[in-house]
Amino acid sequence: MTTFSLDQLRCFAEVVRCGSFSAAADVLGVTQPAISLQIRQLEKRLGVRLIERVGRRTMATAAGEELLRHQQRIDAAVGDALAAMAQYRQGELGQVRLGTGATACIYLLPGVLEQLRQQWPSLQVTVNIGNTRDMLRAVEENRLVMALVTLPASGRMLDVTPWLQDELVLVARRDVALPEQASAEQLRQHSLLLYEPGGNTRRIVDAWLTEQAQEVEVSMTLGSVEAIKELVKAGLGWAIVPRMAVEAQAELHYCSLSPPLFRTLALVMRQDKSLSRGLQLMRQALSEQCREY
Repeated sequence: MTTFSLDQLRCFAEVVRCGSFSAAADVLGVTQPAISLQIRQLEKRLGVRLIERVGRRTMATAAGEELLRHQQRIDAAVGDALAAMAQYRQGELGQVRLGTGATACIYLLPGVLEQLRQQWPSLQVTVNIGNTRDMLRAVEENRLVMALVTLPASGRMLDVTPWLQDELVLVARRDVALPEQASAEQLRQHSLLLYEPGGNTRRIVDAWLTEQAQEVEVSMTLGSVEAIKELVKAGLGWAIVPRMAVEAQAELHYCSLSPPLFRTLALVMRQDKSLSRGLQLMRQALSEQCREY
């Protein structure tokens, strides 16, 4: 009977993801020879070649790509099994691995995490920060069980549920006069600080400007809403940012855009992910926080 271990599958998947044996060894905290041995044993048991080198990068063969699809489902099933068993241990609720963007992490999650810690101290929650594309990939690969991301978001194996409408507003230093609502035409008179290209929030802003048939002067692009706010405080321009990031800022004030601009945050999970008790509690806490917001 042909058998192989979960460790062998994990080593194989990590080599493919990292593109090299040495990088996979660093991620898994083992030696490169140990990784090589696991891959050789797996190939021997299956009777096929799983890994090939293309240039400087290590990639999966056709058989390896097929195995990788099975590995992702196996990994998801193992994670579900561990989460299910955790519910039977005294006082245990397991672990929830959540991914989201920096703004939601700073301004939306603290209340959620505080509530969960007070009511369910045995629930372990870890949070990863990244852009929508990275979070979706992590959910698909079962490295995260859930992600709160900015739409659009899609994936063949993903369940995407719109969760929160978050207004994008124009923000300036407190001593700068802002209109009640700012049109794209009015933005042309000022330098703008925007998110760096590539993220969904920047795409939403760019699409809004295109719809208004306006070209504006973008003086700087940054990857952090906190950095953008600091530069606005320094008087280096206006910015378009999520309202949740500026509501309690004494040194800044904001106004809505005309027409109003929103982004939608969505909750993403794998379609085959079973709802453990811990996951149910996280979803419930997020729902309550979004209703308050």
